[in-house]
Amino acid sequence: MADPTGREAVAAVWRIESARIVGALARYTGDLALAEDLAQEALAEALVTWPRDGLPRNPAGWLLTVGKRRAIDTYRRRSVLDEKYAVLAEEEVAEDVLYDPDRVDDDVLALIFTACHPVLARESRVALTLRVVGGLTSDEIAKACLVPTATAQARITRAKKTLGAARVPFAVPTAQERHERLGSVLSVLYVIFTEGSSATSGTDLIRFDLAGEAQRLARVLARLVPDEPEVHGLLALLELTAARFPARTGPDGEPVLLADQERHRWDRSAIRRGRAALVQAGKVGRGLGAYGLQAAIAECHAVAPSVDDTDWDRVVLLYEALGRLAPSPVVDLNRAVAISMAQGPAAALAVVDELVAAGSLAGSHLLPSVRGELLVRLGRIEDARAELTTAIGLCGNDRERAVLERKVAALDR
Repeated sequence: MADPTGREAVAAVWRIESARIVGALARYTGDLALAEDLAQEALAEALVTWPRDGLPRNPAGWLLTVGKRRAIDTYRRRSVLDEKYAVLAEEEVAEDVLYDPDRVDDDVLALIFTACHPVLARESRVALTLRVVGGLTSDEIAKACLVPTATAQARITRAKKTLGAARVPFAVPTAQERHERLGSVLSVLYVIFTEGSSATSGTDLIRFDLAGEAQRLARVLARLVPDEPEVHGLLALLELTAARFPARTGPDGEPVLLADQERHRWDRSAIRRGRAALVQAGKVGRGLGAYGLQAAIAECHAVAPSVDDTDWDRVVLLYEALGRLAPSPVVDLNRAVAISMAQGPAAALAVVDELVAAGSLAGSHLLPSVRGELLVRLGRIEDARAELTTAIGLCGNDRERAVLERKVAALDR
């Protein structure tokens, strides 16, 4: 009898094991583009075979074996009976001995660093990482990146061609190369998570699948390179930020501001994981890096019983340190918010006005939104209305825009 859950089993196995399968095939063939195509062919065969014949004893091994056989067929079709073909033919492995599930796989490490190679544009790194490391489909990547499916597919194809043209080897980088390229990897995971945690457009404030995928990949990376402090710093930041997800939206998906969140709904397990990762970042490094400092700020919120009880002076100091290490208008804007809590809205407004004068964050709703809030607290209601109205016009997310509209309406009461 056909297995009615076969397609679900294929999807589950693929999400868990796709990175290892693609990585192993890339190592065997020396060609990432070919490896990804072979893995997709194996996946397509599984979608036909497993619902009919049932789940194989070693599903991941089955997929890799099919992929390797397809590789051999490819070389046969090309009539390339050379050393590479001979090696592939001899290396065919039994399905039962494919993986030790607890072993950290160098193929996955090579895959992550290849997909995030700095020769690629940032949007291509994101798309390729989601495809070959995250195992997402083109449709899922398109939704994640807020682009049409054809655009997502084009980015992936272009990334593979670029890697081939640049002759980027599929291999675990040397320690020096890994250190030099790690920033590219971390920035890709950070971009993916940031879009998931605060969607820039659409009807949902949080895109849980996207943020969750970034968390999963960060955990994998922390196991693969345990001596890199910023890997643990990023993981800590993602865990501590995601811990607040259960309380960040109401029953209808509307945003709930930090001051109004029911903190007992925060994920305490995620907070423990995040704090443990932050401790590890401190142990293996010589002081916290940019991600670690952001995680330390998130920890201040995570351990505080309320907004008023938050150690805002420490948050200000952490933002000052972050601003020196990784200067950014967004960091300065967040520092201004912390200053408003620690020292009052007038001190914060001075910082915000400096950003306005510098033309920072033009086109973003964040700056007029924060400035409007400060003006409300200072009693400058008409000025606040103008700023919040500007923020409404710039905001691309439906849920955030609704919050701003309610704030403007409240000014009339």
